[in-house]
Amino acid sequence: MKELIVFDLDGTLAQSKSPVDSEMAELLTSLLRVTRVAVISGGAWLQFEKQLLAKLPRHAQIERLSILPTCGTRFYRFDAKWNSIYADDFDASEKAKITTAITQAIGTLETHDAQIWGEQIEDRGSQVTYSGLGQLAPIEAKRKWDPDFAKRKKIQAILDDLIPEFSVNLGGTTSIDITKPGIDKAFGIGKLRDTLGIAISDMLFIGDAIFPGGNDYPAKQAGVTSICVRDSEETKRVVEAIVACVEGQKNAGAKK
Repeated sequence: MKELIVFDLDGTLAQSKSPVDSEMAELLTSLLRVTRVAVISGGAWLQFEKQLLAKLPRHAQIERLSILPTCGTRFYRFDAKWNSIYADDFDASEKAKITTAITQAIGTLETHDAQIWGEQIEDRGSQVTYSGLGQLAPIEAKRKWDPDFAKRKKIQAILDDLIPEFSVNLGGTTSIDITKPGIDKAFGIGKLRDTLGIAISDMLFIGDAIFPGGNDYPAKQAGVTSICVRDSEETKRVVEAIVACVEGQKNAGAKK
């Protein structure tokens, strides 16, 4: 069995910008009892606190949990408190160049919508994220905005030309994540390998955007065995199967 189970957050463990539900929280707690777990997402640290950590029960073995916000450009582990292991932030000039490019790209395509909820461009320190309908858009509106990824792929293509020195990937339901080159979920996988001492062949990645251009795809490119899920409900069934498999192996071993 794999030594580390790695998850995406939005669309995999929870709906976009929403907390994990009670069933998922309990399943993750069960998973933490039998193996190590990591979560990599384009979201900022605050998003992890609200969506995931605040929902885990007190008895969850969070010392076995690694958190990698902003596509792996940050790394947190728990030792009496949550500690930052590393962060690779943009400088002011890089942020300004990315913001200008995003504004130019969306202006060129005239993708503006009548209603926007919150800021569309968010500075996450080590990542700049564009959200088509704004950071606070309701889930149903997000689902309808770009279900086939067509809008974001057009913006992504323009950004690839405007800022080729950065990595541009689709993230979440309506977002595009811009990071430094080579710093994506593959980078995060490498940091998990180096920090935890676990070989990539001993990891399993679970995400909903494992396709070329998707922000989960770099994890697969890094060589991690990957499972693409439709949504958090399918993730629950995968976690149930993993826990049952590990517990079954332990019980079989105890009987020998």
